[in-house]
Amino acid sequence: MINRAQKMSLLSEMIAFAKTDNNIKSIEYRFLLGIAQQLEISQEDFDYLIEFPVTYVHLKSHSERIVQFHRLVLLLNLGREITPKQLVKIHNFGLRMGLSHESINRVLDLMESFPDKVVPPDFLIDIFTVQYN
Repeated sequence: MINRAQKMSLLSEMIAFAKTDNNIKSIEYRFLLGIAQQLEISQEDFDYLIEFPVTYVHLKSHSERIVQFHRLVLLLNLGREITPKQLVKIHNFGLRMGLSHESINRVLDLMESFPDKVVPPDFLIDIFTVQYN
């Protein structure tokens, strides 16, 4: 299980990913708040992170890094057109988490073939498991 510092880091990273021109769209805010609630982070702490990001804390567990990448993919696809800049940004986030270049590319390529560009968790896990072994 991840500790509070790691949870705050995950949220901070997702907030940074969602921020466009220093703004977060309301749909993204609600999604991120839902993630905060799942992580047992209060709305006050979540709102604090929007203004004051915390330092990145690397997740040790490969499965936790996959879950975080999946959250970022979901956030990326929240009702907007995906720009090349956003694809580079999510790719770099994945690399920083220690995920394989090939797996990241495969997920980003495959998401186009799913409804609403949402890669099902079982597909995502299979992609990263194959590359991890």
